[in-house]
Amino acid sequence: MLAILVAMEGYMSEGILYIVATPIGNLSDITYRAVKILNEVDLIAAEDTRQTLKLLSHYDIKKPMVSYYEYNKLFRGESIIEQLKSGLNVALVSDAGTPGISDPGEDLIKLAIENNIVVTMLPGAVAGIMGLVLSGLSTRRFVFEGFLPKQNGDRKKRLEIFANEPRTIVFYEAPHRIVKTLAELDECLGSRKIAVARELTKKFEEIIRGTSLEILQHFNKTVPKGEFVIIIEGQSQEEKDAEQQKLWDDISVFEQVSGFISEGMDKKTAFKKAAELRGIRKNQIYIQYEKEKGERTF
Repeated sequence: MLAILVAMEGYMSEGILYIVATPIGNLSDITYRAVKILNEVDLIAAEDTRQTLKLLSHYDIKKPMVSYYEYNKLFRGESIIEQLKSGLNVALVSDAGTPGISDPGEDLIKLAIENNIVVTMLPGAVAGIMGLVLSGLSTRRFVFEGFLPKQNGDRKKRLEIFANEPRTIVFYEAPHRIVKTLAELDECLGSRKIAVARELTKKFEEIIRGTSLEILQHFNKTVPKGEFVIIIEGQSQEEKDAEQQKLWDDISVFEQVSGFISEGMDKKTAFKKAAELRGIRKNQIYIQYEKEKGERTF
């Protein structure tokens, strides 16, 4: 069912859920509108009330707060929805940056929409986007992964999925796992260009660019501090071609052509397809096919 909800002052009996982006480090990185809304709402739902209190105190905002985080989101989410239904306006904030990006705010937003609550957003900082822009890597097409799994095996499996990803890859990492992750990056993805961003917008903001091995060597000498954004170059066409060539090196021309024929291709088309994939002339494919066919024992 198509649902269209428009927030119009004076026409809504229920409250509005405001998704409010907050600074990711420098407290000056907040919009005028965000400060205005935080001053006007009836309640602020914060991932960490102690962290948010620093921001509110900086801007002399005095509003009641409730905690809303991963381990209380089920019962607290229902409570917030009831308050919205009673007519209260609620602002949702995360520890830093934009709520709903790699944090439990995503679940409250879904719950509000399911209950036909009007949801609107005050845009602002996103660490992943800032890191991507500063990386110097392609920003035309990218994929955001958020946090990788904590378990070693699960994390490696996830990284292996990205081995053939042509888009720039962005994810977050904690300081105590950054060295391990960089080593796994080198193992799973090879020598790619990457950038590691830390302490974004803060006094000691740092962007380190190089290969995973080069950056790993840096952090073997320097203790990692702060939250990290890792940006990885997507698989290049050269890498893709090399992997494709290795794949065809492991399979005979006869097996390749026979596979295409079994899929419904006629021989002529199968020879042409195999030639294109291997980067050689069609007559070479034909000669090799006939040679391998004659050598086979059935």
